[in-house]
Amino acid sequence: MADMRNIIVVPYDPRWPAMAAQEMAAIRDILGDALLAIHHIGSTAVPGLSAKPIIDLLPVVRKIEQVDDFNAAMAEMGYVARGENGIAGRRYFCKGPDDARSHHVHIFADGHPDIARHLNFRDYLREHPDVAVRYAQIKLRLAAQYRNDITRYVNGKGPFIREIEERAERQRSAGNAERTTDGD
Repeated sequence: MADMRNIIVVPYDPRWPAMAAQEMAAIRDILGDALLAIHHIGSTAVPGLSAKPIIDLLPVVRKIEQVDDFNAAMAEMGYVARGENGIAGRRYFCKGPDDARSHHVHIFADGHPDIARHLNFRDYLREHPDVAVRYAQIKLRLAAQYRNDITRYVNGKGPFIREIEERAERQRSAGNAERTTDGD
């Protein structure tokens, strides 16, 4: 059965970074010493990129098992804990009703491969505005085509996302090789 959330892609909102920073500060307070880093990811983290108006955050913690101890505090902030929600080693939280979510929080333990994947994708789009424009066009087309079917919308973005993730990984690997060579 299709997930019938209404999909709305809006022009970039310059308030998104400040909204993310405010939420990150609150999450920092909750997670305390368990937290190693927190990142603003997803389309709202890419200046100029049209997006669903949902702030995606990626906290990195020492041990993923500790996160469950913070479910009540996250609930007080309006978050619903969804456990791994289909991704092993993740703790996922969402804020807002299904038809009007405002935030997604994807928590991973340090070293989880999805951390680098998300950050590389975000950074690649930031560094390649032409690619971000193509991504926005794809999202707008899919949102119009599947406006009430989040599963088809997400699946439709899949091939483009995988292509960019591969490019981003190659770019990151090449950059690491250059830094290693420069140090010799």
